[in-house]
Amino acid sequence: MALRAHTLAGLSVGGIDKGEMTLVEPLWKKIPDQSLTIMDRGFLAWGPLYRLHAEGTERHWLVRAKSNLNWRELKTLGPGDSLVEIRPSAQVRRKYPDMPKAFEVRVISYQIKGYRPQKLITSMLDPVKYPASEMAALYHERWELELGYDEIKTHMLEREEALRSRKPAGVLQEVAGIGIAYNLVRVEMERVAQQLNLEPTRISFRHALVLIRNVCLATWTASAGMVLRRLGNLDADLRLLVLPERRSERRYPRHVKLKMSNYARNPGKSALAA
Repeated sequence: MALRAHTLAGLSVGGIDKGEMTLVEPLWKKIPDQSLTIMDRGFLAWGPLYRLHAEGTERHWLVRAKSNLNWRELKTLGPGDSLVEIRPSAQVRRKYPDMPKAFEVRVISYQIKGYRPQKLITSMLDPVKYPASEMAALYHERWELELGYDEIKTHMLEREEALRSRKPAGVLQEVAGIGIAYNLVRVEMERVAQQLNLEPTRISFRHALVLIRNVCLATWTASAGMVLRRLGNLDADLRLLVLPERRSERRYPRHVKLKMSNYARNPGKSALAA
């Protein structure tokens, strides 16, 4: 997903016997040059990450470190900022024979007030061109992916527990249709945001979806002239859906509001105060 526009840049679908590391394989090739891929630490695998950077032009990656990783520090680039050497295991190099015995990455250590210290690993080695503080801030934009999932599952699918299709081919077709419809809404939002000189995330997805859906239903039997008029009105209406700027800091810690996962329920600050 293009995080600042929320448009889907690639989609991989598989059966329940396929894990994330298998499904991600065809997506590596879709990542463009001159880009930064921010990912969850579950995708930290030296083989794919090395190829992502080495086989493209300025194709960088940024990921949170796992606690069991080992490296050799080569140079201190600044406070909490180091150039380190990674030596992949023999097993990894057998799977990826083009990998060298060792290569360099950058490790950035930081701590946000109220949270535990964190370490980030990235292929962006230049501390002047890519300051450590900016890298740490960029990593937290990864949460935009989760907001995109929410837009699809909660708003587009209206919290339906299952897709309507009951056959594999139908499921693939339906998922593809959902992805296309989501991108069409997002592209229109991005176009309006550019006209207003705003980030696309400043336009309300929920209300944009409702407006676009209503226009599609209303123009189904309309004349060509009426379609153009309604599209013009849609553009004007979308300009009214500007959201306030995002708050810079979280006011309350995250907690599980509904018991929909294996995580223990946390009633949150308001319940504890009561």
